[in-house]
Amino acid sequence: MTPVATARALGEKAQRMIDALTAISASPDHLTRLYLTPEHKRAAELVGEWMREAGLSTRLDAAGTMRGSMPPGRAGRSGNKALLIGSHIDTVINAGRYDGNLGVVVGILAVETLKARGVALPFGIDILAFGDEEGVRFPVTLTTSAVTAGVFDPKALDITDDADITLRDALIAFGGDPARLKEEAYQRPSVLGYLEVHIEQGPVLERAQEPLGVVTAIASQSRHRIRIKGEAGHAGTVPMNMRHDALAAAAEIILAIEAIAKKDKKNSLVATVGHVEVMPGASNVIPADVRFSLDVRAANDRARQEAVEAITLVARKVDKTRHVVVGVETMLEKPVATCGARLQKAIGKAVTTVQGEPARSLMSGAGHDGQSMAHLGEFGMIFVRCRAGISHNPAEFVTIDDMGLAVEALVETILELARQEEQP
Repeated sequence: MTPVATARALGEKAQRMIDALTAISASPDHLTRLYLTPEHKRAAELVGEWMREAGLSTRLDAAGTMRGSMPPGRAGRSGNKALLIGSHIDTVINAGRYDGNLGVVVGILAVETLKARGVALPFGIDILAFGDEEGVRFPVTLTTSAVTAGVFDPKALDITDDADITLRDALIAFGGDPARLKEEAYQRPSVLGYLEVHIEQGPVLERAQEPLGVVTAIASQSRHRIRIKGEAGHAGTVPMNMRHDALAAAAEIILAIEAIAKKDKKNSLVATVGHVEVMPGASNVIPADVRFSLDVRAANDRARQEAVEAITLVARKVDKTRHVVVGVETMLEKPVATCGARLQKAIGKAVTTVQGEPARSLMSGAGHDGQSMAHLGEFGMIFVRCRAGISHNPAEFVTIDDMGLAVEALVETILELARQEEQP
């Protein structure tokens, strides 16, 4: 088992680095750091300083990812292949301090620890601090990791933020180069795999009283926009049986969404309506236009697709019975991303060694950069216990001891992969 003092010291350093990143925010009152903003640039530069202190060569790529590279320390079967390790440094609005940031910090500390222990690896390591996992400023997600993996759609350069600034213009203002995005992709033969350390964003590890876990897959996910067109009318003069109330129709659909998700007992199906707009929005006017979001996730693509089909069927029935017009538009679809068996095994062995008890396997219901990086080859994830499973919230919290164990687990995972490289 890893000596507690060593893990504790690593955890304390991780906390200092997390605190330094938290101070870089668009608001003095809470943490908000969006993609391609001055705050993103300052955070990337600070991460670059830490990477150089750890002995890595650095560059800010054309999409805004800070990359730190260390070449192989000795010959191995993989030649000049690199193990990619990363996470994101952008945040949601009024965010927690550990989501994404912890993975970048742990990656840097793992490299620093390996160098301090005199370990020469038979492959290179690249640490990646991605800039757009959350998709808050622009209505797309995983932009920088998609560029890294070579799956970025250039059409996204024309999308705009709330200030009508295009992604292209924001990238140029940041110092990036839209014309060079394609060049920034890794070539699959040069990549050994991708690893990410991330807070669980759920309560499973805490309830099991276990600091770390092994991720098996990232859930299938889709996002939709539902719009209902009814008819406005005076709240006091239109009889109830003659109304075309768009909000009442929306309420019926939303309750059906909840019921459909609860009915599935075996596919980890969840469905969420997180944003609703009601027009004209007056207390004495029957709602004429309602728009709301729908987020559906499941352990497999088929379960998610069947749920969306069932929800769409309900929407069509409500359309007829309430005499409104309902439209369902799909905004995003991401299939299940399964973690590589080799990396799961290596992480499981490392976590078991570090925490002194068998590693628990669990699925991620949240999206991660690994969904993009899977296009380059195998990816694996280490989950770190977070208090009450709270994330995307200032109450987000990870203990110093657990952060130290996360560093040690990543170090052990890298060493296990190095041992595999030496096997015939």
